Amino acid sequence: MMTVLSHKNFQVPEYLNASVPAEYRGLTRDGVNLMVIDSNSGNTHHNSFHEIGSYLEPGDVLVLNNSRTIPSVLKGRQDGMEVEVRLSRSISDHEWDVLVVQQDADLSKPIYFEDGIEGSVVGSGSEFPLVTMSFSVGGSELFDFFYRYGKPIRYEYIENPWPLQAFQTVYGSVPGSVEMPSAGRAFSWKILNQLREEGIELAFIQLHAGLSYYGNDLWPNPDGHPEAYEIPEETARLVNEAKERGGKVIAVGTTVVRTLETAADENGNIEAGKGITNLYIKKGTNLKAVDGLLTGFHEPEASHLDMLTAFLPEDILMAAYQEALEHGYLWHEFGDMNLILPLGGKA
Repeated sequence: MMTVLSHKNFQVPEYLNASVPAEYRGLTRDGVNLMVIDSNSGNTHHNSFHEIGSYLEPGDVLVLNNSRTIPSVLKGRQDGMEVEVRLSRSISDHEWDVLVVQQDADLSKPIYFEDGIEGSVVGSGSEFPLVTMSFSVGGSELFDFFYRYGKPIRYEYIENPWPLQAFQTVYGSVPGSVEMPSAGRAFSWKILNQLREEGIELAFIQLHAGLSYYGNDLWPNPDGHPEAYEIPEETARLVNEAKERGGKVIAVGTTVVRTLETAADENGNIEAGKGITNLYIKKGTNLKAVDGLLTGFHEPEASHLDMLTAFLPEDILMAAYQEALEHGYLWHEFGDMNLILPLGGKA
C-alpha cells in the first residue's frame, strides 16, 4: 500500500540530496529536471528545465531576485578556540545578525578574525539563536574582509568546497544574500534570452536572503526572520501592466513571492520601494500579486514548504512530492526545479 505523504512526515533519501552543481555533473545549469504542477487541476508534468518556456505565455512576467551571494562563513578565534560565525542579515554599516556555531563560545568576549578585525556581540538577533555582532570595521572595508576570508555556506549534504561562483545565479548583481536565492540557479542567459524572444517579460527585485537553517534542528520562523527588499519602478510597472492585461506573474523563488506580496495592495498592484519584510506566507494566505512559482524541492521542516500550500492544496502538493521522490528528483540548491502555476490551455 502506497504511503501518503503529509506536510511534515516525509523524508528525503540521502541519494536525492544534490551535492554537486549540475555543471560539475556533466550537465549545463539549465540541464536539470523540471516538474510542473498545474495548480488548477493538480496534474503534473515531467520535463527538462530547457522546456520551461512551453509552460509560459507571451505577456507573462517572470520576476527574478538579483541579490548576489556573499561568502558568509567566517572563521575567528577566541581563547585559542576556533569559532565559526555565519552571517545572516546586515543591520547597519558594521553590524550583522549572525549565528555563532560553537555553543560553548563566550558571547561576552570578542571574537578575533584575520587582519586584526574583531567582532563583539552587542545584543540579541532577530530571533534565537541569532545574535547581533558589531565588527571593528564597516562598509566596503568589512565587505573586503568577507570576500578575502569568508567561504560560502554549505550544509552537510555538500561534501566539496565548491567555489563561490557555484552559489550564484547568472544574473545576481547586488551582493548581500548569505545563501543563494537558488530558484534561479538553473537559468542560463540563453534561456532567459529565448524567453524574452517568446514575449515573456523579465523583471527583477532584490531580497537579501538570510540563513535558512540554524543547526540542531532549528529553522527560521518567518515571523521572526526579517529580510531587506527593494522593488524598482520598472518591475512594479511590468507587474502591474501584466495584471491589467491578464498575464501571469511568476515568481522565481520564495524570496520573490515574499517581496511582491509584501508590496501588493488589495488589488494585487505593486508599489516600488524599499523595506523590510516579516511576511509569513502559508496555507490560506490570499496571494494578491503572484500567480505562479518556480522553486526547488523543500524539506518537510522548511517554511518554504508552508508557502507552497498557499498556491495549491496540501494533498495535491504532497501527491506531487510523492511523484518527485519516485522520479528521483534532486533536492536542495543544486537540485531539480518545480514550477507551480495555473496552466489553463497550456496543459
